[in-house]
Amino acid sequence: MKAAVATIGFTRSSAENFFGRLRSAGVKRVIDVRLHNTSQLAGFAKSDDLAFFLKAINGMDYVPEPRLAPSEELMKFFKTDKGDWNVFERDFTGLLKERKIEKELKPSFFDGGCLLCSEPTAHHCHRRLVVEYLNREWDGALTVAHL
Repeated sequence: MKAAVATIGFTRSSAENFFGRLRSAGVKRVIDVRLHNTSQLAGFAKSDDLAFFLKAINGMDYVPEPRLAPSEELMKFFKTDKGDWNVFERDFTGLLKERKIEKELKPSFFDGGCLLCSEPTAHHCHRRLVVEYLNREWDGALTVAHL
């Protein structure tokens, strides 16, 4: 049986839209894969506030998982220095392999979960790279929906 996992970004989303998408998808817990999850710019998605809102609004759990976040150096390269996406993808995938996340985590951890990051779409976001990497390592054990 495959584990069903979703991914979502909160940028350019109202709180109503964000929490509604999670509810509609049947998410049980949000897995925060951001390197920095306490920024004032995050609004309703700051870690402490988000944990409260998820539980109060949708009855969902909040799980920070920094092992699935890029390093500070990779974030600086891509965001601040406007680095090449293909280089970021290669280096981030290498970091996941180095961290051995496929051995540290199991598909069941992701079942009913939703990986959270700030990017509005999964196209150029590390949350997509995480699920693609794990699916390669776990022979397609995850069914993925990008919300």
